[in-house]
Amino acid sequence: MLNAEKVFEPQGFSQIGDDHIVKYEETFGAHHYERINMVVRQSEGCWLTDINGKKYFDCLAAYSAANPGHHHPKIVKAVVDALNNNYGSVISNVVYTDSLGLFLKRAAEFAPQLAPRFGKNGNKVLPKNGGVESVETAIKAARYYGWKSKGIPDGKQEIIVFKNNFHGRMTTVISFSTTQKYKQGFGPLTPGFVAVEYGNIAEVEKAINKNTCGILVEPMQGEGGMNVPPEGFLKGLRELSDKNDLILLFDEIQVGLGRTGKRFAFEHENVIPDGLILGKAISGGVLPLSVFITNSYLMDLIFKQGSDGSTFGGYPLACVAGIAALDVIENENLAEKSAIQGANLKKRLEDIGKRSPHVKEVRGKGLFIGIEVKEGNAMEFCRKLLDLGILANDSHGHTIRISPPLIINDKEIDFLVEKMEKVLVG
Repeated sequence: MLNAEKVFEPQGFSQIGDDHIVKYEETFGAHHYERINMVVRQSEGCWLTDINGKKYFDCLAAYSAANPGHHHPKIVKAVVDALNNNYGSVISNVVYTDSLGLFLKRAAEFAPQLAPRFGKNGNKVLPKNGGVESVETAIKAARYYGWKSKGIPDGKQEIIVFKNNFHGRMTTVISFSTTQKYKQGFGPLTPGFVAVEYGNIAEVEKAINKNTCGILVEPMQGEGGMNVPPEGFLKGLRELSDKNDLILLFDEIQVGLGRTGKRFAFEHENVIPDGLILGKAISGGVLPLSVFITNSYLMDLIFKQGSDGSTFGGYPLACVAGIAALDVIENENLAEKSAIQGANLKKRLEDIGKRSPHVKEVRGKGLFIGIEVKEGNAMEFCRKLLDLGILANDSHGHTIRISPPLIINDKEIDFLVEKMEKVLVG
C-alpha cells in the first residue's frame, strides 16, 4: 500500500481511496471507456454503494446483465456452493460435466422451438463467454449454411445487418458497424456484410442477392439509440427469410430474458428466429456466459468436431450460475414484472416529457426505455442524475437509457421519477 493512500472503513473489496482507484485505472488500464466519476464498492438489488456508504440507484443494470438485480441471493448461493464443494473449476472439454449438461438442457428448453421450418427437432446450445463470441458463432452458422445448403461459394457469403447496430467490438463484428469510432484504424476489416436502414423492409428485400445467407438483427436496438422497430418489421424479416432460404438471427443479448416485458423480445410480434443469441443476464450478471441457440438439425449440420471451441465456454461455475439465473427469471416472473413496472414507469416518464423543454421522445417496451433529448446531449443529463443518486448513461449520444434491474419496486420508481423530474423539468 502506498503511504499516500487514504484508508477508509471497509466498503467492498478494498479500503483504497477513490482517487487512487481512478489513478490506477488511468495509469495501468486502456482508456477505452468514457467514465462517470464514481467508484462502486458494493452492489445489491437495484442499488450501488460508494466508499462512504452513499447509495445510487442503478438505472443501467450493466446493459441488462443484472436483470435479476445485483447479487441475487439464489444465484450467489449456487455459485458459492459450487466453489465450496469443488465443482466450480474449469474442466477440459475432453470429458463431460454434469453442470454443462444440465445447463444446456435448461437453456435449450427455455427458448421455443427455433427454426421450425427445419422440423421440430428440439434446440441445441453452443456456450461461450461474452456475448460478442456468440455473435461470431451465429455468423459462422449463417455462413456455413449458405455454403453447405445454398451452394454459395465459400468466401462469397453475405449477411444483411442494420445501421446503428451494436453486436460487440471484435474485429469481424466491428467490420459491419456503422459507428466509425468502433472500427477506424482497425482494418483490414472483414467483408461479407451489407448494412441497411433499421426498420426498413423494402431496403432489406432490395439487398438480398444470390450470395445472401442470413440476416442478423437486434429485435430492439440498445446502443443504437434505444430504438423500437415499426410494427411488422420482424414479421417482414421472417417472411423474407423463408422466401429466400436465409438464416434469421436475433441478437437478444440486451433485450432478451425479460427486459422488454416478454421472455424474448421477438415474442412481441410472435415471430420465431432460426438462431438466437443470448448473454449478459443469462448468468444473472455474476459470471461471463453467453449462448448461441438453434434448431438441432442446424447445429448438427454446421458444427463438427474441431469447428468450434472455447476453454471457458460453458465451464462449470458459469453453468451453475446460468441454471440458477434462468430459474430466477422464470420462477420470479421477471418478464411479467418488467411489463407491469415498465408500463407504469414509461407512462410517468412520458408525462415528464410533455412538460420538459428538453425531451423529444420517450420510447421502449417493458423496462427498456429511452428518453431522447432535443439537444443531443444525453450525457449532460446523466451527470446531473448522478449528483442526485441515479446512475444512468447515454445511448448513441442523444438518448438517456432507462434499463434498471427487473426487480424494481414502486418506491424505487417513485425515487427515479422524482429525480428525472428535477433534471428534465426543473
